[in-house]
Amino acid sequence: MEFHYTKATIYLNPQFNKLLDKIAIQFFTDLATPRKNPYFHQKNMKTYPLGIQTFEKIIEGDFLYIDKTDRIYHLANTSGYYFYARPRRFGKSLLLSTLKSLYQGKKDLFKGLWIADKWDWTVQRPVIHLGFSSMNYQGKPLDEAIGHELSLVASKYSIDLDDGSAKEKFKALITNLAERDGKIALLIDEYDKPIIDYLGREVEQAQLNRRTLKTFYSVIKDCDPYIEFMLITGVSKFSKVSIFSELNNLQDITFHKRYAGLTGISQQELEENFREPIQHLTNENGQSREELLDDIRRWYNGYSWEGKMYLYNPYSLMSYFDFEEFKNFWFETGTPTFLLELMNERKMVKLEKIEVGEASFSSYDIERLQLIPILFQTGYLTIKEKKTNGLYVLDYPNMEVRISMLQNIIGFLRHDEYAYSTPTVIYLREAFENRDLERIIKLIKSIFKNIPNQLFKSKREFYYHSLIYLVFYYLGEYIESEVNTNDGRLDAVVKTSKHIYILEFKLDKDAQIALDQIKDKKYAEKYYADEREKVLIGINFSSEQKTVDDWKYEVVE
Repeated sequence: MEFHYTKATIYLNPQFNKLLDKIAIQFFTDLATPRKNPYFHQKNMKTYPLGIQTFEKIIEGDFLYIDKTDRIYHLANTSGYYFYARPRRFGKSLLLSTLKSLYQGKKDLFKGLWIADKWDWTVQRPVIHLGFSSMNYQGKPLDEAIGHELSLVASKYSIDLDDGSAKEKFKALITNLAERDGKIALLIDEYDKPIIDYLGREVEQAQLNRRTLKTFYSVIKDCDPYIEFMLITGVSKFSKVSIFSELNNLQDITFHKRYAGLTGISQQELEENFREPIQHLTNENGQSREELLDDIRRWYNGYSWEGKMYLYNPYSLMSYFDFEEFKNFWFETGTPTFLLELMNERKMVKLEKIEVGEASFSSYDIERLQLIPILFQTGYLTIKEKKTNGLYVLDYPNMEVRISMLQNIIGFLRHDEYAYSTPTVIYLREAFENRDLERIIKLIKSIFKNIPNQLFKSKREFYYHSLIYLVFYYLGEYIESEVNTNDGRLDAVVKTSKHIYILEFKLDKDAQIALDQIKDKKYAEKYYADEREKVLIGINFSSEQKTVDDWKYEVVE
């Protein structure tokens, strides 16, 4: 950055002239320094394309674009049929839009990108690009909505389609376009949205849409001579028997190492493309660069499909740099109710470090929803480790997902707004820090107050253990808290700057029994070397009264 200034020469005092020079140089240096000029970063950073999924719009609007064209080149250069699954807001739509511009030969858009001097721009392909996320099928037959979308695509190529089913229009569009302009590139985005939208609440509609899609996609195999390249994206992989029964040449690249970073943002891409905002935030927050990067990684990194490369959700990461604060961006719309109901039905709320076989990533059927595949494919769980014995370890990707999921599960089980889960946990943290035992018990009582009696009585063990576990696990995000379960027994350890609390919970027994167990099992011994005060708390919960009916504590001298 260059600055120019004009200075009037003052002859009265040569030393004063030198001082003026020094002041002027320092002034303009400060303007160019983020620490001294808080507006500096706004002038030197590209705008984040939040909500923009069109490649052409991003480039022409000079928005930030993470260059993925090296991997896109290898994919497009193979001329195959591909399927690629990623969670929502992970860059799938932008990927297809980039491919569309590539096949249409819009060379100017790729200036400065990796692919610019490697792609054969003399060859252009007609593109059929269908996006189910923007398709209006609510309240009307899916076949009609697809047919309308195909007519719009055909009109852009000056092709007239006869009235008929979506299948007939699809075949006519592909054949007529290819015979006139050459082999086509077929891009289908969010293929599964018409099914996912109805999961758990309108199964019959989901089944009907699945049958419609199966009929629609059956055209592709017969049109093979007319198709140069095809990529279908979605969130979930339903059974090929259900939808892609005839596409036996469809290659699933969801877990392919070469395309692990095809969407999402890697650590290297973060540090290369966000240098200015990282520098600005380190100055703004008084942190070191490493400390800030650790916080960003903990909040938004962690997605993986092979247990080696870990990625950021682009929407969450860019939202963080835009707002300049850590928030839950991906989950603003909340967790689908059907998913919470399924977790409740299967009595599965502990989602940390789940070991599964490879079959758990397979497709699932609408009629027999399986919890783990849904949680993985929708991004609530991700691969943290691939073991040598063939097992995979699944866990929450990051703090953003974990906190949001815990809020939703706790709220669902409590029959309360999920937004109230966080205040309860924050108040618990404050009570522990202030050694306010009465308030701790009061808050634990409040966790259960909204659950209908008949519902609690029918599943009291599940409600009791689940809510206590979830609340203390969530507390661990704000204060050092550990919870362990073993054959139904639950205990917790909470550490503050001055205290170490060791808690034992009992159901329909006695608080003294809980306190005695802490002492008999010598749970506090491992903390004796620690100078902080140790507080032992025994708590008994009455399933009849649906609340804490007895508690005792003791301070270790």
